[in-house]
Parts: sequence; C-alpha cells; structure tokens
Amino acid sequence: MFLEHTGSRAPRKGWIEVICGSMFSGKTEELIRRLRRAEFARQKVEIFKPGVDTRYSEAEVVSHDATSIRSTPVPSSSNLLLLANEIEVIGVDEAQFFDDGLPQVCAQLAAQGVRVIVAGLDMDFLGRPFGPMPQLMAIAEYVTKVHAICMHCGELANFSHRTTLHAELVVLGEKDVYQPLCRSCFEAALAAPQSAAE
Repeated sequence: MFLEHTGSRAPRKGWIEVICGSMFSGKTEELIRRLRRAEFARQKVEIFKPGVDTRYSEAEVVSHDATSIRSTPVPSSSNLLLLANEIEVIGVDEAQFFDDGLPQVCAQLAAQGVRVIVAGLDMDFLGRPFGPMPQLMAIAEYVTKVHAICMHCGELANFSHRTTLHAELVVLGEKDVYQPLCRSCFEAALAAPQSAAE
C-alpha cells in the first residue's frame, strides 16, 4: 500500500546557537557567515540588533572588518516576537546589550521552529558575565566560543580590556577604547591602576 504524498513538510525543529567571545574575536563575522549560508539556501532570514548599537550603521550589522548585512534595530527583546512572522532563521547581534527577557524570547522562537543564532560578548570590561549571555549559553543547543589575539603577548585572548577610565557598563567603542587580552595580561592590566595609586 502506498501512502499519498500530500506535499506538506514535517514541522520545523528550532534551536538556539550562541557565538560568544571577546572584542575583535570575529563573533559578528561568524554570525554573518551563518546567515548568508541560510539566505543562499533560500531560507527566510531576519537579523536584529539592539537600537543602542549605532557604531557603524543604524540599519546594518557590521563586523570590524567591514563585512555587513541588513538588519533591524529594536528597542527590546519583545520586539523580536512581533517581527518574526514566517521567518525561518533569526540572527541577533550584540546580544549582551539586550534586556534580560532575551533568553525567554529566543527559547519561544526555537519552540516555534525557528533557528536562532545569537552573537555577543560573554564578559564585560571587568571580566564579569555580561547581560543575558550566560543564560543564553546555558539554554542553547550549540555554543561557539571564538578568540581574538592578545595585543600584549600574542596568545589567544578572551577578555575585553577597556583602555579608558569610563566606569559605565556600556561604552561603545573600537580599538581606541578596547583591547583583547589573554587572562594573565588582563589581570595585570586590571591590577596596574591599583598599584600605581598605592
């Protein structure tokens, strides 16, 4: 007995991928690469970034090497649910700047059959877990940690050292404000101002 082919597909299975690391480690580059592959496969793709991130462009996600892809800036994570209709693959850049609701939103999208790819800094300038990133890494099916090169010793770097005296958590900047450092160089850099003050 032959089963009649109805032409309907099996329900899509969704999941969460997280790309994390320090500044200048290639997070956004990897995000763009994955999204471009999905577009090449003719999947419906949408990319979101926090409205606060306007360093290179207001309407594009741009990596440090100037690779770019069209994106939609949003003020909060809840906007992703409103704008994700009929989308198969969603990219989220600079996830550390989003509110704490982002992990739940990503989980809801994945449960609806969406492939969610999130990129962001896993640690802030003091080496502490950053925003919603730890929870996203915990609930993700796939986590990729990328590394930069330490600007002091040339080893693999996974810390983002701020070279200015700004104390705020969020300070947008590039090489004039941040340096990727390995653990030992980062700890030495943090200790340097204290020892100079003593």
